[in-house]
Amino acid sequence: MANPSGTGSELPAVSEGNLHLVTSPHVHFGWSTARIMWLVTAALLPCLAVAVYHFGPGVLAPVAGAIVGAVGTEWVLNRASRRPDTVGDGSAFLTGLLLGMIVPPGFSPVHAALGGVVAIGLGKAVFGGLGHNTFNPALVGRAFLQASFPAGMTDWSTAVARVDAVSRATPLGLLKFGDPSQFPADLATERLLAGNIGGCIGETSAAAILLGGVILVATRIASWHIIVSMLAGGALFGGLFHLAGVGPSPLFHLLSGGFLFGAVFMATDYVSSPLTHRGQWIFGLGIALLTIMIRLFGGLPEGVMYAILLANAAVPLINRATRPTIYGAKR
Repeated sequence: MANPSGTGSELPAVSEGNLHLVTSPHVHFGWSTARIMWLVTAALLPCLAVAVYHFGPGVLAPVAGAIVGAVGTEWVLNRASRRPDTVGDGSAFLTGLLLGMIVPPGFSPVHAALGGVVAIGLGKAVFGGLGHNTFNPALVGRAFLQASFPAGMTDWSTAVARVDAVSRATPLGLLKFGDPSQFPADLATERLLAGNIGGCIGETSAAAILLGGVILVATRIASWHIIVSMLAGGALFGGLFHLAGVGPSPLFHLLSGGFLFGAVFMATDYVSSPLTHRGQWIFGLGIALLTIMIRLFGGLPEGVMYAILLANAAVPLINRATRPTIYGAKR
């Protein structure tokens, strides 16, 4: 697998009479960490633009709050521990942006900033910094916000600027606690693609998320194995339950809530996802199954966040189980 950070030893030329052995990787991706982080940030811009169009410019406040909290915490911790400044690599900025994209449009900027502090402090720094975290830092921050401010994290009363009041409720919320007929079936797919529905800031438009996914896969930043396995798993498990008379169509599962956003931008995190392709397929299918189970049988309408965090915890076991066998050795 290519080294995304571009670090490691280069394979030296073999001189006469000497053979220099170095550790892998020998073939490098050629991009710096900063370049990758800022390109992922650019891939998120279509989602943010759609949110501003539908919800108004007020959505920029919680996003900015999360970014300030994350970047500020990164800077303070670097100074306190006398470590090299890592603010410029864009990782803290990206964590804050991701966190800001998965909160409701009217969420408090102050609370979002607090989530950014937790995302960097507890989701990244305590594990040793970038490259050592077990869990996706942005999801750690969101889990904290969900537990600390449940009312704010489930408040969808912010008016949608471009559509009628029907869209103020989330499709998953209507399905779980309300009357699904309030979300017209003939407009369901159209609205889920366009983003003129209630939901978190960056999760409403399936089309914008897919555009960002194409950018990440085309530039080989994100693993298509995880994305495809999650989509296949969502279609498979959602379809099986739908055929059994439980839950909506599999297409609704894929396009609603944070399923696509989680598949493209969260589950594909380098550090908290498996290393092998076989492990990535197991990882994606497991997230899909957990998400569908939580949505249909859990107490919450959405389960992507918890599904990814649980799968993050299982990554060391997945890596061990799917580790390639050394040539000539027994499995």
